[in-house]
Amino acid sequence: MRRWLQRGADAVGVALFSILFIVFLVQIAARFGFNKPLPWTDELAVILYVWVILWAAALMVPAREQVVFDLLYNACGPRARRCMRMLGALLIGGLAAWALPGAWDYVNFMAREGTPVLGWSFRWVFMPFVLLLAALVLGNGWRVLRELMGREEAGR
Repeated sequence: MRRWLQRGADAVGVALFSILFIVFLVQIAARFGFNKPLPWTDELAVILYVWVILWAAALMVPAREQVVFDLLYNACGPRARRCMRMLGALLIGGLAAWALPGAWDYVNFMAREGTPVLGWSFRWVFMPFVLLLAALVLGNGWRVLRELMGREEAGR
C-alpha cells in the first residue's frame, strides 16, 4: 500500500512538473516567437512552481535525501545519534504542528481572494503549504515512534 501511495505521489509530482514545463514553453513561444506575451502563462507558471516545490518536499523527497549538516552527528556514538534523531524529529514535527492551525486559518482566509489573471481562489494556491506541514507532522511523528521502538532510521 505504501509503495502504491508513493508511486501516486510521484506521478502527481511528475504531472505537475510536466505541466509547468509545457506552460513555460508556451510562455516562451508566445513572448519571443509571436511577440504576444500571455499573462495567464506567467501566473500559472508561478502557481505550478509553488505546487511542484511544496509537493515534492512534502511527499516525494525522503528524509534521508534532505540536505543536512552532520559533522557533529557523525562524531557521536549510536546512543547520541539516536537522541539527536529523536530531538530533530520532535522539533521539526512540533514546529510544523504548532504552525499548522495558523496556516490553515490563513489559507481559509485567503479563499475570498482570487489570482489576478486566472481568478483562482488563493485557497488552492496556498494549500500545498498546509499539505507540507501536515506531512512534516506525520512523518516526524512516525520517526519518533520508530526510534522509541528501537528501529533506527536507515542512512542516519
